[in-house]
Amino acid sequence: MAEERHDEERMDARGDEPGAREEFGGVNWGAAFFGWLVAVGLGAILVALLGAAGAAVGLSAGPVAATSAAGTVSLVGAILLLVVLMVAYYCGGYVAGRMSRFDGGRQGISVWVLGLVIALVLAIVGAVAGSQYNVLAQLNLPAVPLDTGTLATGGLITLAAILVGTLLAAAGGGKAGQRYHRRVDRVARG
Repeated sequence: MAEERHDEERMDARGDEPGAREEFGGVNWGAAFFGWLVAVGLGAILVALLGAAGAAVGLSAGPVAATSAAGTVSLVGAILLLVVLMVAYYCGGYVAGRMSRFDGGRQGISVWVLGLVIALVLAIVGAVAGSQYNVLAQLNLPAVPLDTGTLATGGLITLAAILVGTLLAAAGGGKAGQRYHRRVDRVARG
């Protein structure tokens, strides 16, 4: 009985050891890095599967069919890309939250921030290095049959939705990953 009371006195209101959050809480950049790796890897796999599924159902039917269905295909493609990236960043946030005992939401956000910083650095390196290193420009991909204004507006809307959606998904994944530690703590306390 005295031992139980002693264990309860050692726990704070959240069920944590006193001082543990102060010492081990906050952003763990190692966990964020591995969460980002999961997000990028899963995102690449899911986008490849999405592209293969699009090719399998005949989205590349020819220029006339592509012109008539361009608006629908681009809207569906943007929505599917958003869903894929949100799933990938949810999983990345989950990994970071699971690797760190405290601050799961913050861990998920750190995964998102790391991904954003790496994307910006790569964009700057690509701009500074010049067009000879622009791999996409050298692929001779077919042109999208939409006017530039529509494409730019749709691209900005999609970019904003991706930024907000992946941020929320990563934070939610981090919170879900942290819940694992709470369940273990409840079992350990009996």
